[in-house]
Amino acid sequence: MLNTITHGVPTDTRPLLIVHGLFGSARNWGVIAKRLSDTRQVIAVDMRNHGDSPWMDSHTYRDMADDLATVIADIGAPVDVMGHSMGGKAAMMLALTRPELVRRLIVADIAPVAYSHTQDGPLAAMQGVDLSTIASRKDAQAQMPVDAATATFLLQSLDLEHKCWKLNLDVLAHDMTAIVGWPDVTGQFTGPARFLRGANSTYVPDTAEPAIRAAFPAAVIETVADAGHWLHAEQPRAVEAAVRAFLDG
Repeated sequence: MLNTITHGVPTDTRPLLIVHGLFGSARNWGVIAKRLSDTRQVIAVDMRNHGDSPWMDSHTYRDMADDLATVIADIGAPVDVMGHSMGGKAAMMLALTRPELVRRLIVADIAPVAYSHTQDGPLAAMQGVDLSTIASRKDAQAQMPVDAATATFLLQSLDLEHKCWKLNLDVLAHDMTAIVGWPDVTGQFTGPARFLRGANSTYVPDTAEPAIRAAFPAAVIETVADAGHWLHAEQPRAVEAAVRAFLDG
């Protein structure tokens, strides 16, 4: 069972399940989750091989969708689901394979397509840190050949007390092709779906729209101004407002 962080208490409104992206955790969504919990219960998960969730020997979208289905079975279906990046793909896979579990779907800055970019740089940066020599995150950052913003994000998953990463780096590296890719999946999710994309991000170009429409015919694509891929961190108020408008619509 995935580790979860729960915000708020059950209400007459269906709960919202939040699914983070690659190298992230449930805590990345803490501010928005807490604010949205004023009208509904919000549950954020640590995905497998991330945070305080179990380490598994595979990391595919079918795996992740099955994990989310187990969480929803415990909450009570259906729920609203919001996922960012890798978490958005996991949420899409869940909606396409188990549509009865999802009431409304929000996908943040990702599309149901395979990408050509690589995450080898951040992986190598984390794997290259000599954890035996560090006493602070600053020490670790000094050993990471990535920009400051990326290092700050990755270092949220460093457990200083135990001098280890709260990420299963070996399995994530092994299954990185599957993570940046998109499996062959049939079916559609015909329920309400909202795709939020950052205006400064390249993850959801106009060329991805046919793939989105084919799998999610009721989808609406909304652009968040002055935001990149980490739109929820860069424009939290705008993302919160868009999510509220969609869920309450």
